[in-house]
Amino acid sequence: MNWSSFWGLLGIQTVICMLLVGLLWVHATRKRDASSIDVAWSALLGMLAVWDALAADGDAVRRATVGLLGGLWGFRLALHLLVDRVLKAREEDGRYQELRRRWGRHAARNFFIFFQAQGILAAALSIPFLFAASAPAHASWIEYAAAVLWIIAFSGETLADRQLAAWKRNPANKGRTCRAGLWRYSRHPNYFCEWLMWCAYALLALGAPWGWTAVFAPALMLYLILFVTGIPPTEERALRSRGDDYRRYQATTSAFFPWFPKDEPAT
Repeated sequence: MNWSSFWGLLGIQTVICMLLVGLLWVHATRKRDASSIDVAWSALLGMLAVWDALAADGDAVRRATVGLLGGLWGFRLALHLLVDRVLKAREEDGRYQELRRRWGRHAARNFFIFFQAQGILAAALSIPFLFAASAPAHASWIEYAAAVLWIIAFSGETLADRQLAAWKRNPANKGRTCRAGLWRYSRHPNYFCEWLMWCAYALLALGAPWGWTAVFAPALMLYLILFVTGIPPTEERALRSRGDDYRRYQATTSAFFPWFPKDEPAT
């Protein structure tokens, strides 16, 4: 593994990510809508997976695996978010509306910092891709395990998104919480499957020297999902819009890890 090449590639892609999100910030500031950063973050990660697969110097089969798995995941999620949160949405995502309200006259400056942080985060989370694409060997049981886990996670996240979209399309479900399919067993099956995806990428990186350090990626994602940008703001908005219906859902359904639902508490 060529460490100078590794750090050189990481530095280049960090600068590229910061430049791209900077340009996106100009567009978002003009529209007063920051929702596109979610799309960009996913697309950047898909792009970085493909970039690392092409530019790194590891085994060709591993590089192809990295490009395929990371690219498919990132671009599918970016397309889903583009349709769901940008093209179909009539207004800015509620999370960013709340930030805009809190930041007031400093909103433009703070959103610039926020966008840059998202670009740096995308570059940092690409490290498992870079480790895996730089490793010399392939075809160990770890790579097979990573591929199986990725297939499960990708299928689950795609299915969860489709089940939620189908629920929302039915006018009879307006104001009600989705409990269909995977949503019966977890309040956030899409987040759970996304976290599993990062576990798969960390496994894939284990074939490289120091690749075990890539476990920081699923650990960081778990923290962000559970305590920062994932579940807390999502559930806060759900409680405001669905009230007691969502509180009953919280009382019976696991927040993250899928499990059998409890009986509803007696009223």
